[in-house]
Amino acid sequence: MTDTPTPTPAQPLLVPRAEHGISRKDISPNALRVLYRLRDAGFQACLVGGAVRDLLIGGHPKDFDVATDATPEQIRGLFRNCRLIGRRFRLAHVVFGREIIEVATFRANSAADDDDRETDDGGRLLRDNVYGTIEEDAVRRDFTANALYYAIEDFSVRDYVGGFRDVRERVLRLIGDPVQRYREDPVRMLRAARLAAKLDFRIADDAAAPIPELSHLLAGAPPARLFDECLKMFMAGHAEKSFLLLEQLRLLPALFPESARAIATNRSGALRTMVLQALRNTDRRVREDKPVTPAFLFAALLWPAYCRELAVLQKQGVDPLAAQQRAADRVTLHQAQRIALPRRFSLPMQEIWLLQPRFQQRTRKRVFRLLAHPRFRAAFDFLELRASAAPELAEDLAFWRDAQSQAPEQLAERLAPAAGGGEGSGRRRRGRRRKPRAGEGALEDEGGEA
Repeated sequence: MTDTPTPTPAQPLLVPRAEHGISRKDISPNALRVLYRLRDAGFQACLVGGAVRDLLIGGHPKDFDVATDATPEQIRGLFRNCRLIGRRFRLAHVVFGREIIEVATFRANSAADDDDRETDDGGRLLRDNVYGTIEEDAVRRDFTANALYYAIEDFSVRDYVGGFRDVRERVLRLIGDPVQRYREDPVRMLRAARLAAKLDFRIADDAAAPIPELSHLLAGAPPARLFDECLKMFMAGHAEKSFLLLEQLRLLPALFPESARAIATNRSGALRTMVLQALRNTDRRVREDKPVTPAFLFAALLWPAYCRELAVLQKQGVDPLAAQQRAADRVTLHQAQRIALPRRFSLPMQEIWLLQPRFQQRTRKRVFRLLAHPRFRAAFDFLELRASAAPELAEDLAFWRDAQSQAPEQLAERLAPAAGGGEGSGRRRRGRRRKPRAGEGALEDEGGEA
C-alpha cells in the first residue's frame, strides 16, 4: 500500500472485501442489526473508527460504533431501545442488554460558530453538532487510523484521509494541523499516547512534536474526562507503555503534577521504580483476567506525591499521625483539581497509605487488629509493591506474609504482648530508638522514598 496515492475526500480509496481481513463474523451481531436497519430505512450507515482499525490489524474490538446520515431523532424513530445523550456531541445509544451500540450522525466542520457549533477563545471545541456528509465526517475525526468506514452494502473499507495505509504501517497520524487539533481538544494528546501504547503504533513526528509545548492545555480539560482517560490508559493492559509515553512526551507533569515533581527529585529512583512495577502488575492482572481497582492504581500513581508531602510536614515538626492524614488529604485535594477521582476510590486509596506504618508494629493486639482490617489485603499488596523498590522492607514483608499463613493460636504464641508482660498491664515499655524508614520519617531527599 505504500505506493498508493494518499486518498482525499474527493478521491477516496475503496478497499474491496478481497483486499482486507474484516469479516462479518467478527462484528457484533447487534452492530450488524443497527447497520442493516438503517440501510433498509434508506440511510447510509457504516461501522467506523476504532473497531474498523482493530479488525484490520487482527484485534478483537469491545465496542462497535456506527456513523450514519440519519439524524439523532431519525435514529430514535427506528429503534425503540434508543436513547439520545450528550450536549457537546449529540449521540444515539441503541441498547441491547449490556451492550450499547453508539450511533453518530456524520458531522461537518463549520466556518463560524452558530447554535450547533461553539468554541472558546483558545480554540477548544465546546459543542459540535453541525451535520454533514461522510466525506466531511472523515476529515473532522482525530487520527487517520480512526477515520476508516466499513460499508455494509458492499463490505468495502472506505478511506478518505490515508488511514488504511497508516494502519498497515502502524503509524498514528493526526488529520489536519496538529497544533489546531490539540487546541480544539487537548485530551487528544493523551489519546495519542494511549492509542500508541495500546496498538504498538508509532506517533508520527509532526503529531508528537507539539505535545510538550501544548501539554499545559490539559489543565483546562474537564477533570471527569481526564479520570475516564486515565482508566482507559492504565486499566486496559498497556499501563506501563502508556506511562513511559507520558514521560517521553512530557505529559506526566500535566496529568500528575505532584507525583511527577516527586519522581524528578527522588535521587535513588525508587519512587519511579515502584510506580512502574505497579503498572506492570496491573498489566499482568488484566492479561490474566483478574480484577483491578482504580483505588489501588491511584494509590501507586500518587504515592510519590504522598511521600513528598509527608516529608515536608515531618520536617515542619508535625505529629507523625497528623502528618500522615494531612499529607493524604492534601495530595487527594490537589490531584482532584486535575483529575476527578471519586470518593469511592480516593477513600480506600488513603486507607492503603495510612495502613503502611502499621506493618512495622508487632505486638499481639496490633497484629491481629491489622489482619482483621477490611483493607488489609490491599494494604499488604501495597507493602509488597513498596518492597520491590525498597529492600529494607523485606523483613516486614516476610513477617506479614508468614502471619497470614499461620493459625491464630500459633501466631498468638509467637507474638509479644503489648508491653511489660501482659496485654492489659497498663505499663508501656520504651522502645529502642531507630532510624525512620523510607516513607515514614525524614526522607533521603525532597522526593521521598518508596
